[in-house]
Amino acid sequence: MALKVNEIFYSIQGESTYAGWPCVFVRLTGCNLRCSYCDTVYAYEEGENKTVATILEEVQKFRCKLVEVTGGEPLIQEETPILVKSLLTQGYKVLLETNGSLDISMISNQCVKIVDFKCPSSGMSHANNLKNLDYLTNRDEIKFVIGNREDFNYAKKLVGLINKEQCSKKTIHFAPVFNKLKPYELTRWILEEHLPVRLQIQLHKMVFPLKNKAIGNEEKSSSSF
Repeated sequence: MALKVNEIFYSIQGESTYAGWPCVFVRLTGCNLRCSYCDTVYAYEEGENKTVATILEEVQKFRCKLVEVTGGEPLIQEETPILVKSLLTQGYKVLLETNGSLDISMISNQCVKIVDFKCPSSGMSHANNLKNLDYLTNRDEIKFVIGNREDFNYAKKLVGLINKEQCSKKTIHFAPVFNKLKPYELTRWILEEHLPVRLQIQLHKMVFPLKNKAIGNEEKSSSSF
């Protein structure tokens, strides 16, 4: 039983309510979407097969109890729920970053699922699986990456689908597309609309130099240890 793994590295968590914490990242290979602003295109194909046992051994070396399983899109691999469950059994706090297009109900509710629903400028909003809104627990988080006002209005509409009681219990992130939408502009829109959402800035891109993997083939080494 194996998964195709692009990389395993130790860095700081740059997004979600866990931003700033040391974290081990298990980046799985492959993605079913092609977002216009994707910054991990190297994970579409590159990787090597590793057993769950091997992945656990590599994660353990970093001596860190926070682990994020990401991609690519981790849910396109059938063994991902097994990996998540194995990490949980070993006592890790597990985050799963997923693009919102695939069924998240297969993942243990002990895992913090961070669901990145796609907005129009991504070119992939048609792929959103809105049934996932029903599968979210109070520990899970929602993210919208926003590149313009159309994206903001779209995200606002989806937030409106969550009833007020549940909305107050969930963390909803609005994040500007890096180098496309100014954070202060998104902040202004959030305040003007009085939305119950959290502005998210990609902390890792502020701490580490951003090197475009698609151009320079160096992004992985710039944010890992």
